Amino acid sequence: MTGGNCTQATEFSLVGFTEDPATQVILLLLFLLTYLVTILGNLGMITLIRASPLLHSPMYYFLGNLAFVNLCTSTIITPRILVGVLWGKKGMAYAGCMAQVFTFGLFAITECFLLATMAYDRYVAICHPLLYPLVMSPERCSRLVTGSYLLGLTNGVAQTIGMSSLFFCSSSSIDLFFCDISLLISLSTSDTTLSLILLRTSSSLLGVPSMLVVLVSYLAIISTILSISSTEGKRKAFSTCASHLTTVSTFYGALIFMYLIPRSDTSRGGDKWAALLYTVVTPMTNPLVYSLRNQEVKEAWRR
Repeated sequence: MTGGNCTQATEFSLVGFTEDPATQVILLLLFLLTYLVTILGNLGMITLIRASPLLHSPMYYFLGNLAFVNLCTSTIITPRILVGVLWGKKGMAYAGCMAQVFTFGLFAITECFLLATMAYDRYVAICHPLLYPLVMSPERCSRLVTGSYLLGLTNGVAQTIGMSSLFFCSSSSIDLFFCDISLLISLSTSDTTLSLILLRTSSSLLGVPSMLVVLVSYLAIISTILSISSTEGKRKAFSTCASHLTTVSTFYGALIFMYLIPRSDTSRGGDKWAALLYTVVTPMTNPLVYSLRNQEVKEAWRR
């Protein structure tokens, strides 16, 4: 049932940041710089991987797709933040909010499975190097990436269906800088059963398995590295997955805090910082981490 004397919202108010003018100028410059670095870094990584023969391997094929997903995630979030800070435009149309829920749901789960695929790739490379060319064949790599996008699409459609069943009062305000489905559910004045079921099912069937793949893969990788006798061998083995481990820790840590740790609506103060980490900061830092820590990428840049 809908709320009492309540008109269905045609627009949401995003109130995720301060209204202090001096602080807003600083935020504008920070977000603009972050977005420019994100665009240049991820486009540069995609171009480098396609152009350099050194990087024509499964690991960099996955990394190129991760860069594309990071580029898309940042583009559906950061420009809207810049518009809000620059012109003080806090309102977002209901249709725009629906589109943001769909696209963010699509790319968030796609990134989860790309990171899981990359962890599995490192597992095969380190734990079963002789089988690597057979297991990670071009056809299988293509299927793994396609599957990641399809699972992301499934999540995007499910979250959009969940949101379309919700009713909101015209005065609804979101204490965040984008339309997050979990906050929208808490704001709804209608029955949220279907939306909660879809959100929890998506988290359980899509998010958790991808995390488990990463966890199991790295447990096996660490066990194999520890069994290597030489210090140099251990260092080389760990260096092949250090960048990915950094990315995984940041991304999944923020998602776990945001969606999997149960808490009341009054104790969600850290949500916007966790959301900022995986929607704005991580897409910017991923290409930097891989460029600075990966010798093959640095060699490709030099060439």
